[in-house]
Amino acid sequence: MSLSKHPPPSDAPIAYPWGDTLPPTGELMTLRPGLQWLRMPLPFALNHINLWVLDDAVAGQAGWMVVDAGIASEPIRQAWQALWQGPLASAPLRRMLVTHMHPDHVGNADWLIEQFSAPGQPARLWMSATDHLAALQACEATSSQGGERAASFFASHGLQRAEDLAKIRERNGYYRALVPKVPRAHHRLINGMQIDIGDRRWQCIAGYGHSPEHIALHNERDGLLISGDMLLPSISTNISVYEMEPEGDPLGLFLDSIKEMLALPADTLALPSHGRPFTGIHARIRQLQQHHEDRLAEVMQACRQAPSSAADMLPVLFKRPLDLHQTTFAMGEAIAHLNHLWHRGELSREQDQAGVWRFAAR
Repeated sequence: MSLSKHPPPSDAPIAYPWGDTLPPTGELMTLRPGLQWLRMPLPFALNHINLWVLDDAVAGQAGWMVVDAGIASEPIRQAWQALWQGPLASAPLRRMLVTHMHPDHVGNADWLIEQFSAPGQPARLWMSATDHLAALQACEATSSQGGERAASFFASHGLQRAEDLAKIRERNGYYRALVPKVPRAHHRLINGMQIDIGDRRWQCIAGYGHSPEHIALHNERDGLLISGDMLLPSISTNISVYEMEPEGDPLGLFLDSIKEMLALPADTLALPSHGRPFTGIHARIRQLQQHHEDRLAEVMQACRQAPSSAADMLPVLFKRPLDLHQTTFAMGEAIAHLNHLWHRGELSREQDQAGVWRFAAR
């Protein structure tokens, strides 16, 4: 289907068809024929990721497609091994689809292909070209989460604690620790592309702002949306600016992307990467739009009072204590909100004598 039209959003509230039922960690739960839900543990405040296993027969031969892979951690790998010794043992991995380049999504992709493909028939990675290249670069060089360039960038936006900056400098291998290897070859996913998986046809929906070229999958027949991180039911997707694109406007891109999703039917069942499967996607999109408008209003109010850096925005945008891992994401989000208002012409910016970017109301 085309996403070019924007019908009036439905008033249907967010609902969870399976209630509080969750698959036990590392076990499969069938949601629809040929579609299984899997939760894997993460060692972060966000302590899980949802992965999806789809029937994927090729030329009459049974197989599986896995959507997203989890980080490269021993508990997750042990869970995958147990699955292929149990309920997945009847067939090999045929295709490995990754929604985007973040470690909890791509971390085990290469390992899964090596471990569970059919002999002599390695599964192919399916991924957008932009995120594939970004993952290769982050794995083989450095990522925006650590290293000298990241520390300097955050310092230029007001992060001044020497201890925090030292820890960020030390994290130059952060991405590689969670993603040891990215497959060199991939099958490119493009917005609007259609993919047959089992007896379902899925359309790729590219989304921007959270990652360079995130891919969600929509099945019109059964009203299913594998939404990845673009549409989560109860938390807001991280939208950050980092040193690789310091003047970027990812928040504007993200808001444009979720607005496009209003074209999907109101009764679509969203299968998110974090949280529970839910309906009421139009209501959730409106919530996210309002959430960011509220945060932008708070940022504007602070910048009217005094020229402000991104670090100054942390207590404005985040009302809880932050550890270092959370602080790097929070800094990226604060810069994203400031940059968005700057791109809208509502803020100006200039560097002070210490080299810190400060934003002021026009």
